[in-house]
Amino acid sequence: MYDKLIVETFLEKQLQLFPEKVAESYDEAVEFLEDVCATVCKNKKEVLEYLEDEMDITGMSEEEILSAEEVFSISDGRYLVVEG
Repeated sequence: MYDKLIVETFLEKQLQLFPEKVAESYDEAVEFLEDVCATVCKNKKEVLEYLEDEMDITGMSEEEILSAEEVFSISDGRYLVVEG
């Protein structure tokens, strides 16, 4: 479910959401993402639609939503949403 780029990005950026690392290795990261049911969105529109259903984003700009600590930007244009 989570490809190499997603997992590596999470490992690299996990401290944007958590005060300390929740995963040290690739396998730990995959297990963590599965445990919290992290969601991969294919684009900005999908992130906004997903978060509209999952969080109260009323009054937040698109930029604020996409820069939220729960939203991880992936270098290929996708996004990973991790609700800690």
